[in-house]
Amino acid sequence: MRPLARFTPRPLFGIPSSMVSPISDAAPASAPDDSGALARRLEITIQRPKLALYAGLRPTLVIDGRGQPTQWGVGTWQVPPGAHAVIAVYLFNRLWRFGQAEATVAADALTPLVYRAPVLPFGRGRLAPRR
Repeated sequence: MRPLARFTPRPLFGIPSSMVSPISDAAPASAPDDSGALARRLEITIQRPKLALYAGLRPTLVIDGRGQPTQWGVGTWQVPPGAHAVIAVYLFNRLWRFGQAEATVAADALTPLVYRAPVLPFGRGRLAPRR
């Protein structure tokens, strides 16, 4: 067999490799928002139970009164700057809401949160800091 040739990276689109920075999966802890003030980013893990008596539902996340549909798993959301932010999560099955949980995040806290959905479609969820 012929020995493998040593791989040497070539420039990407004519850009030297010394000028290309590696891509990072980490989200910045703060970034400027539309008004120019620094907004915070908050990590929330949304967990569904292993055995649930409902299927095909996605949670809804509400940050300071603005709702947005989410998916199960880990995500980061931009939290407006200010004294505190109210975070709420619930599930909706086209007839009623369930799994409601709410937490208030202080202005200087960037502690990741974990939401745990209920097993039954009429219980309450839990939203607490990650341990």
